Amino acid sequence: MAALDPSLIRDLPPFAGMATEELADLLQRARALRQPRGATVFEQDGEAHSFFVLLDGHIRVVRTTPEGQQVTVRYISEGEIFGIAAALGRTTYPATAIAAADCVILAWPTAQWAELSTRHPALGANTYKTVGGRLQDAHTRVVEMSTEQVEQRVAHALLRLVNQTGRRTEDGIEIDFPITRQDIAEMTGATLHTVSRLLSAWESRGLVSSGRRRVVVVDPHRLMLIAESRERE
Repeated sequence: MAALDPSLIRDLPPFAGMATEELADLLQRARALRQPRGATVFEQDGEAHSFFVLLDGHIRVVRTTPEGQQVTVRYISEGEIFGIAAALGRTTYPATAIAAADCVILAWPTAQWAELSTRHPALGANTYKTVGGRLQDAHTRVVEMSTEQVEQRVAHALLRLVNQTGRRTEDGIEIDFPITRQDIAEMTGATLHTVSRLLSAWESRGLVSSGRRRVVVVDPHRLMLIAESRERE
């Protein structure tokens, strides 16, 4: 892959506030990777050899419980930094990262994290801001799992995804990467049967439209009412 122009990454959140010379220095140290949909970028408990910035595509972050159940922790969108075990004081990855679509990724050796975050303070500051935001998201999901009915959790999950990656179409707001009902079940602690039942019911009411690996939110306002328990399923 040809060398990237610093202007192409200047507006990405991990590099906010960095000078052109700093961006060029970071790009010289990075390697570009292409990962096809379904490829594993790194595995849970594997050695944290690299950290990454996603340039194109979507990454699904999955954690496997001691009982062997898979839980989708979050989705990484274009421009986000991920695999930052070193920033968490870890030497292994806490989860598995899987390409949810064809991806283009920048990778740096984890061994360079301390030097790079010191040499480019904005990189460290932006990364820790990202970590803080993800911790807040995790707390929100814990509260949802503990206090909400399953239809509320599924509604909240769909709304988060359209806010994060939504693309407007003639039908509504489409989640802009392939996603299955099993993926949604793993995000919300629900069964596949329950998610299928909910989506079918919502589709008949004109709230969503779904197909193979495709979900469109047709009426986000009514879905929000369900998420906030102001409208019954």
